[in-house]
Amino acid sequence: MIKKALFPAAGYGTRFLPATKSVPKEMLPIVNKPLIHYGIQECMNAGIYEIGFVTGRSKRAIEDYLDFNPEIEEKVKDSSKAKLLHETNEMINRCTFTYVRQKEMLGLGHAVLTGEPLIGNNPFAVVLADDLCEGDVLSQMVKLYKKYKCSIVAIEEVPQEEVNKYGVIKGKEIEDGVFMVEDMVEKPEVDKAPSNLAIIGRYILTPEIFELLKITKPGKGGEIQLTDALLKQAKESMVIAYKFKGKRFDCGSVAGFVEATNYFYKRDF
Repeated sequence: MIKKALFPAAGYGTRFLPATKSVPKEMLPIVNKPLIHYGIQECMNAGIYEIGFVTGRSKRAIEDYLDFNPEIEEKVKDSSKAKLLHETNEMINRCTFTYVRQKEMLGLGHAVLTGEPLIGNNPFAVVLADDLCEGDVLSQMVKLYKKYKCSIVAIEEVPQEEVNKYGVIKGKEIEDGVFMVEDMVEKPEVDKAPSNLAIIGRYILTPEIFELLKITKPGKGGEIQLTDALLKQAKESMVIAYKFKGKRFDCGSVAGFVEATNYFYKRDF
């Protein structure tokens, strides 16, 4: 039922300067695969093969990565290194990739709205590549969508002193790890947060979110916040939050990026 995914990928990645001066943060490698690779694999494991990117200037490397490179393939075709291209080539063969540019950086909500032409009137997943997840989180969320047919946000418990870095939900637990959202706040002050259940970079959204985003006024930081639109949807219909099973690495931070690199190196090599 969920056939499309959207990757907002127009951000500057300033925490990784000077590398991100010329390399998109989504292309920073965790060992030998860029962040975007892990996100696409997660989509494919969830049965999602139509993938759209909201990009910006200096993001051509993403398109190049998701295209064949005959020169490199010819160079390695008779060597043991040929197998290193297998996963990427499988992505290229099995998935459809489309792109649209976000002309201004006006927040995650604006990025999702920019992707509307790639999604149409379909429910869809949103993947933030710098939240690297192990455990096929999207597959878990797709199963949940089949049951509830509403927008879903992935959440995890975070230390109370870190809630001001996230969107935070308040909700009633309706089954194990599943909450009916009652309130949702973007980057609240630590002493005013409704809980320590933080939204991470995995969403399943119904297409009604686009109309809500069109009437959402700029919020925290002067940006159009997806959290604000989702709160409207929660009050008008239903939004659920899902405490996913798995491990998440905040690869938007240097510390999380190093932690993920060490973890995947030990796991895969």
